[in-house]
Amino acid sequence: MIKWLFLLSGAALFYFWLKANRQKMSKNGMHSQSHSRVKAKISTPEAMVQCQYCKIHLPQSEATFIEDRFYCSKEHVNKIDEQGWLGSTFWRVSPNYDLRPNRATPELVVLHHISLPPGDFQKRSCTHFIVDFFQNKLDSSAHPYFREIADQKVSSHFLISRVGEVFQFVSTQNKAWHAGVSSFLGREKCNDFSIGIELEGDGECDFEENQYQALQMLISQLSIQYPNLQFAGHSDIAPNRKTDPGLQFNWKRFQEKSGLSVEKFPYGLNSR
Repeated sequence: MIKWLFLLSGAALFYFWLKANRQKMSKNGMHSQSHSRVKAKISTPEAMVQCQYCKIHLPQSEATFIEDRFYCSKEHVNKIDEQGWLGSTFWRVSPNYDLRPNRATPELVVLHHISLPPGDFQKRSCTHFIVDFFQNKLDSSAHPYFREIADQKVSSHFLISRVGEVFQFVSTQNKAWHAGVSSFLGREKCNDFSIGIELEGDGECDFEENQYQALQMLISQLSIQYPNLQFAGHSDIAPNRKTDPGLQFNWKRFQEKSGLSVEKFPYGLNSR
């Protein structure tokens, strides 16, 4: 009997010794893993990115991310960079542009309207057709009207969709193909010295509140870079060819929301 008691006691002591060693090994393993993770975190530097506007380098976690671009502050997002691109817009580069003659500075904003297919924006989202059109990527088989314009090569600097999205296609430093044969107060070839802004619409329907708000914000940003801008419609500079932005565009509302002086509207504030 005593013999069996010794055997049981020895087995119990061995069991507790083995359990204690396993717990010790487990704690050491966890400590080692934790130490490895801390070491890896310390030894792996955070990715650095460059601000699109001012070119300063900063940690990616501190940057504002817009599409595939980084900015060091929201202030720089809302500025035009040295290449003529506005950070707060969707960049969709168009091949349809020229250099401005003699590096002319923009002095005029021309407002247009556009709808592809005509009027379809009232029942579905059609903005992507306009984007494709300005990039020469429009699928002519997608709608009968597209076959009529398949060979046209046009562009604008900016497009404001029905929901207020702002797209940029051409640098403000370059000449977009938006005005055609035109004259502003006796000065011809308006593309040379103007910025074209397209509003998604057809001139028969009211423009959306989102569009007026987006236009106001866009103009405030452009005016900082180009303080001498004046404003006109396509119908003002090409009266025998064009009617846009049309009777549904409220010039007075635009002027008041933008805080622009009446003198910057040489054709007046009446809808036309």
